[in-house]
Amino acid sequence: MEPFFTFLGSYWWLIFPLMGVLGAAGSAWERGARSRHKRRLEMIHAKAELKAAQAAARGKIAPDAAALPTVTGPTATTAPGDADAPQTQPTQLERLFATHDAVTARWLDYELDVAKMIAFPAMSDGRQPLTAAFLRAKRLADGLRPASPKAKLTPEQLAEYRSAVTDFEVAFDVAERDARRLRDSAFSAQERKRLDTAKQLLTVAVDQAATPAERQLAYRRVREELDGLISVSDEAIEVLEKKVMLELPSNRQDPTTT
Repeated sequence: MEPFFTFLGSYWWLIFPLMGVLGAAGSAWERGARSRHKRRLEMIHAKAELKAAQAAARGKIAPDAAALPTVTGPTATTAPGDADAPQTQPTQLERLFATHDAVTARWLDYELDVAKMIAFPAMSDGRQPLTAAFLRAKRLADGLRPASPKAKLTPEQLAEYRSAVTDFEVAFDVAERDARRLRDSAFSAQERKRLDTAKQLLTVAVDQAATPAERQLAYRRVREELDGLISVSDEAIEVLEKKVMLELPSNRQDPTTT
C-alpha cells in the first residue's frame, strides 16, 4: 500500500483533469439521454396526431348508402345537386377511387423525382416510423381496392375500403409533414455535404445547355454521391435517365436539300 500512497502524494494534481474528463463524459451522456427522450416524445406526439387525424377524417365521412333510409315510389327522386341525396355504390366508389389515385400520385411525385428524394429523404425511407405507417396503409388500401367502380360490394366491404382510403390519405399527410420537418437532419454533416453535392450535380445532369458528356458525368456523380445514403428506386432512375438523355437537335444536313 505504501507505493500507492507515495504515488498519490506525488501525482495528487491528476485528480483535477480526471474530474474534468468524467464531468464531460457525464454531460455527454446526459445530452444523449435528453435527445433520445425528446425524440421519443416527438414520436408519441406524431402517433397521437395520426390517430386523431384518422378519427376526425372518419367522422366527416358520409354514411354508407345501405345505412340510409330507402324511399320508394315517385318521392324517391332527388333534386339534382342535393347535398343530402344518397349516393349509389358506383358513385361512392368513383369518389374513393379519385381520392385513392390522388394520394398515390402525390406519393409518386416523391418516389420518382430524385430532386425531391434529396430534399425530403424521409419520404423514401421505410425505416422512418411515419413513412412505414403510410406504406402499410397504402398496401392495405391497394389490396382492398375493387377492380372497377362497377364492382358489387357488400356494405361491409365498401365501409372497409372507405376506411382504408381514409387511413391512406391521413397517413400520407402526416408522413409528408414529418418528412418536410426533418429534411436532412437525420444525416451527419458529411452526409449532408454529399446530399448538397448531389443536388448541385443533378442540376447539371438535366441542364439542356450542358453538353452530353457533362450531363453523363454529372449523372454518374449523382449516383455515386447518393450511394449508401438514399435508396433510389429503379423507376426513379429510369425517369432521371430520360431527362439526362434528352435528344439534341441534329447538326447533320438533310441530303434532300443539297
